[in-house]
Amino acid sequence: MLHFELVTPEKLVRSEDVYMVVVPGTEGDFGVLEGHAPLMSTVRDGALSVYRTEGGQPETIAIQGGFAEVNAQGLTVLAESAA
Repeated sequence: MLHFELVTPEKLVRSEDVYMVVVPGTEGDFGVLEGHAPLMSTVRDGALSVYRTEGGQPETIAIQGGFAEVNAQGLTVLAESAA
């Protein structure tokens, strides 16, 4: 499983293990699974799609701007705001 954290300046919004997250990067959407190569990207306004299980329906979380980092610990999205 992929460890996923969503953080805004106000609080930690999510911290959980999921199957996959699709991030709205400024260069296009990208999916992150467990074991993804290290990556840093800016994030555009849009929606994160969080898949808790393989083949499951995604939960969407509206975000505004920020950064995404993929490393050995998982995916961290630092968003200006999240709803």
